[in-house]
Amino acid sequence: MTDPSTTVLEHLTVVLDPSRRDDERTRRLATVARVPTMSGDVMESLAWAAEVGRSTPAPGTGQTLELWELLASTAAADVGVARVLEPHLDALAILAHVPDEVDLRSIGADETSTWGVFAAEGPGVRLEAQEGVDGWRLTGVKPWCSLAATLSHALVTAWTVDGRRLFAVDLRAPGVRPDDGPWVARGFPEIVSAPVRLDGAAAVPVGGPGWYLDRPGFAWGGIGVAACWWGGAVGLARELYAATARREPDQLTLAHLGAVDIALTSARTTLVEASRVVDGTADAEVAPGVLARRVRGAVARTVEETVQRCSHALGPGPMTADEAYARRLADLQLYVRQHHAERDDASLGRDLVARGTAPW
Repeated sequence: MTDPSTTVLEHLTVVLDPSRRDDERTRRLATVARVPTMSGDVMESLAWAAEVGRSTPAPGTGQTLELWELLASTAAADVGVARVLEPHLDALAILAHVPDEVDLRSIGADETSTWGVFAAEGPGVRLEAQEGVDGWRLTGVKPWCSLAATLSHALVTAWTVDGRRLFAVDLRAPGVRPDDGPWVARGFPEIVSAPVRLDGAAAVPVGGPGWYLDRPGFAWGGIGVAACWWGGAVGLARELYAATARREPDQLTLAHLGAVDIALTSARTTLVEASRVVDGTADAEVAPGVLARRVRGAVARTVEETVQRCSHALGPGPMTADEAYARRLADLQLYVRQHHAERDDASLGRDLVARGTAPW
């Protein structure tokens, strides 16, 4: 008789490279069998993310593939939970890579802390950092701060006289006021992304001026987000495949299924190869930022094709009568818009031209 927990695990986990298996990897992926759902309390998802983060490897340490498998597996189970987990793990990876010791105790951070990474800029707003006799203080407005009213801590970029710099801040401390909106999104309704207003909030520097954006890990974190997108697309594709068992598929449905398989497999291969570059087991002839934009672009196109083909094949039924499917679809469509489409393509093209030789 099949162990029910094994059946659940096989359904939930996503393995990018089946040729690589070990006990530690299996144990880590087993945590996905306990993924909460975003239809419940968001605090449950945050607590789960904090637990998972205590044993998850950082990218570039030889286990990047395992990290991305965890993110993809979580998104395949629930895109919203992956949206909570990914920035928390990214923050922990940033703190693990910082060259200098960071005094997190002074802002009340410990292993139970839940983290966000707030690095977006917006028109008409600016967050500035100044150093005084009592340390660094942040003043101004930071836009697009997901879950700022719920998280305990965040890594935040702010402007100094030497340029942009990263700081750690206690989101519950005096001088920190998260807005509650506007947030009218149908995707990620519980994951409010709104401005945070800071008025002399105490902060701890993380790395020197420019370190956060210049380090290779900035690009690696961007690929981790793409792993979540890919996992979310896998979840949709599973629904398309399941539909073929409920009703005899016609040629159009089979064509959509085959095309989705090609797209997902191609993007998976791209992620696997990128993980080898990040871990140094494959030669990298391009800058980390170029690698990241290639991978993110490839995965974003896969997501968009999967969304379109699943919608064409399945019609409006699951969008209107299946809560889990409708939520997944809305979450994934919003999540993938972190890829800036043609603007990111243009940025990649600009760097390729600047290189001076064709990359193919």
